Amino acid sequence: MSDLPAIDALDTAVYTVPTDTPEADGTLAWDRTTLVLVTARSGHTTGLGYTYAPAATAHLVQELLTGTGTVTGRPALDVPRANEEMLRAVRNAGLPGVAAQAISAVDIALWDLKSRLLGLPLVHLLGAARDAVPVYGSGGFTTYDAERQDRQLRHWTHESGIPRVKIKIGESWGRRTERDLERVDRARATIGDGAELYVDANGAYTGGQARRLAGPLADAGVTWFEEPVSCDHLTILADLRHRLPMDVTAGEYGYTLPYFAQLITAGAVDCLQADATRCGGITGWLRAAALAHAHGIDISGHCAPSAHAHAAAAVPGLRHLEWFHDHVRIERLLFDGVLDPGGGSITPGADGAPGLGLTLAEERAEPYRVE
Repeated sequence: MSDLPAIDALDTAVYTVPTDTPEADGTLAWDRTTLVLVTARSGHTTGLGYTYAPAATAHLVQELLTGTGTVTGRPALDVPRANEEMLRAVRNAGLPGVAAQAISAVDIALWDLKSRLLGLPLVHLLGAARDAVPVYGSGGFTTYDAERQDRQLRHWTHESGIPRVKIKIGESWGRRTERDLERVDRARATIGDGAELYVDANGAYTGGQARRLAGPLADAGVTWFEEPVSCDHLTILADLRHRLPMDVTAGEYGYTLPYFAQLITAGAVDCLQADATRCGGITGWLRAAALAHAHGIDISGHCAPSAHAHAAAAVPGLRHLEWFHDHVRIERLLFDGVLDPGGGSITPGADGAPGLGLTLAEERAEPYRVE
């Protein structure tokens, strides 16, 4: 045991990046996004992980997760053991939310560190189930005018060759359904009949609204209806899943494996969404994927594409990975080694770079670093 490399330290940094234009979905508006970076060190080797969360997440990492017996001092190869110790360490703080995001960032950093210590891309350490990971272009914010939406969708479908895209609907908590449908029709006209069209209401609608909108959405060829109602309302979500002609999906706000189990056993989703930067990192995401696979449904990686890419390539029941506009911008700005989605998929590990294949671009990142 003493001969194994140990985790020497965890360091944190916080970066806040303004959006390129004001953005909103059905239930929230924002003009900046914060990334909390964790660097795990073992000797001269470092691994990085991150989450999109408030700056307080970094303080939680330092206060509750870095101590000897939790993460530091433990064998760097024993990531599941460190994950379990972190779960225990936040018991009194409350796991869902910021604590889970802190654990997720550390867990991703530890998997990156382990892969780098072994000189392997993470996908090769985990074992690949596929060579390529399908992605879908995601953005289409409710604040976009017709020209901005059209330009973004054309970039994905016509320039990058991504054959599936998603836009936000449910504007103003579902109070502008006429504009929602107009935007969906415009999106279909932009991408043509050869691409898949998805919509995401972020829980803005009531069950009745979602049922009434299903027909017009189906007429526009929508095949994916994400969070038509709040993911907390599993009974309503399950009822919609059995009534609506398109796939009903949710899960991005899942922080624990029992929540995913409740979502699946309630019959609430056709495809489980899980976010490795929220649900316990690579360790938690792989477990969510196994749970979905055991119940005969696919899993889709929510946002943070560079954090998910290698794990997504390691599971058999993958539907796709979300190529989310905000996070793609941030990851390309802060990191070198971000993958290219040309043709509609990414190929993690193809270049042989160890770990996630990412390195912090310090000069580009520094102007966005906050205390």
